[in-house]
Amino acid sequence: MTLLAVATVLVLSALPTQSALILSIAAVAALVLGWAALRMMWTEVLQSRRENAADRAAAASAYQSLFSQRAAEHAEFTTAMTERLAASQIGVRELQLLLVGEQRRAALAEKRLEDASTQLVDTRARVQELEAEVTRRQAEEADALASWEAEGGDVTVADLVDFELQTQTQAGQHRPRHAADSAETA
Repeated sequence: MTLLAVATVLVLSALPTQSALILSIAAVAALVLGWAALRMMWTEVLQSRRENAADRAAAASAYQSLFSQRAAEHAEFTTAMTERLAASQIGVRELQLLLVGEQRRAALAEKRLEDASTQLVDTRARVQELEAEVTRRQAEEADALASWEAEGGDVTVADLVDFELQTQTQAGQHRPRHAADSAETA
């Protein structure tokens, strides 16, 4: 800029002199100063372009390294998440298998409980039947003893043996039924 201002001042100061030599010198000086200014400006533009290109190249290099780093981090993250997902799916499958096993065990336990409850009800019914049978036998024995005592007064050993045989005979008639019932409950 300064060179062009100096050239302009030279030409303007040479014009009033109307001297061909001074005007020629001023014109040549203005021309040289103009080319010098152009050369300086061109050098500045080239320098600016080089600096901008170097900045862009550095930014591109930084972006490329950042992109490579992010791609590696992404791959690492993806691998880690895939492994975690696979591990959680394996865990879910194991828990599902465990749940199915526990449900089977619960069903078996429930079945056993039902069987035991049924057996308990059957056993209670059998106990009631046996208690009724014992009560009936005791009543029969009491009736037999009362009738035996009513028949005579003195009791002999032979009378006691006959009484015992009668009660065993009556008990023997009922025994096969009890043996069959006890075989069913076993």
